[in-house]
Amino acid sequence: MQVRVGIPRYLAYFSYYPWWKTFFEELGFEVITSSPTTKKTLDDGVAEAVTDACIPIKLYHGHVIELKDKVDFIFVPRLVKVRKFFTETFCPKFLALPDLLRASIKDLPEILDTRVDLSQGPFELFRISREVGERFGAGLSRISRAYLLACNALRRYRKLMLGGMLADEALEYMENGGGINRDKKRELTIAVLGYPYLIYDSFINLDLVNKLRKMGADVVTAEMVSPRSMLREARRLPKQMFWHYSNRAMHAAYYYMNRKRVDGIIHVTAFICGPDAMLDRLMEIESRHYDQMPFLTISIDEETGSGGVDTRLEAFIDMLKRRRVQE
Repeated sequence: MQVRVGIPRYLAYFSYYPWWKTFFEELGFEVITSSPTTKKTLDDGVAEAVTDACIPIKLYHGHVIELKDKVDFIFVPRLVKVRKFFTETFCPKFLALPDLLRASIKDLPEILDTRVDLSQGPFELFRISREVGERFGAGLSRISRAYLLACNALRRYRKLMLGGMLADEALEYMENGGGINRDKKRELTIAVLGYPYLIYDSFINLDLVNKLRKMGADVVTAEMVSPRSMLREARRLPKQMFWHYSNRAMHAAYYYMNRKRVDGIIHVTAFICGPDAMLDRLMEIESRHYDQMPFLTISIDEETGSGGVDTRLEAFIDMLKRRRVQE
């Protein structure tokens, strides 16, 4: 019988899922992901997570609860660093996520909490892969093949997003193939920035991207900016932030503001998230230095309703259209 490994459909899922899925399947695992986020996911997570957790952590608990009786292991990597970039690391709750889950949720299967710190050297990812593979009895040749195919899958995923796809569109394309749908260019272009798990989860952001498209705006994200361009824009910050996803969002904001390729910026932020609060203020201040770039913050928590968000989006779009006419 195949070993079943569960991967929660949240947090770093939107950044690294093609790598994880390919690697485990090539080792002979059955990969089971949780369903897209629903109200039940949120309610389950709120009931089990610590009360002062931000909504992304609560949602992650909900996804783990869905998986726990369906799999033999749940893969929850302890993400420390994915690149050597100043003092950059991940949010403390990311670092403690396996421990938070064990302390909060009863009757969990074993959590595979592989520590990932790629700042240790160029071969660190292979070393981690070998460690995981050997734990389940895989030989070196099979581990090496799984590693190479996983790296190729992740490269393909990132290339699709660089070409203009959103994460869910790229994953769907990789899974099912088919033609790439190229929509007719819309009147406006808006950069929707923030952490990937807020941008690409349509339940928690109240289907923000599709709403903007229906209002006549194309959406671009941080994942559509090349790594080289990101590093160039990083020089605009006198000091880098400590958190990986915060730096990515800020560097992308500089890219879009500096090149004047967007009509406005929307920052999607999680209420009570400390790093996000700092990022939001910095992004807002910097937007004023680039021709008063229109800037809107959408703050999300478990009580956020679609009515207020819809009204703010409609007003923002109307303002951008009027601004374009005046120019």
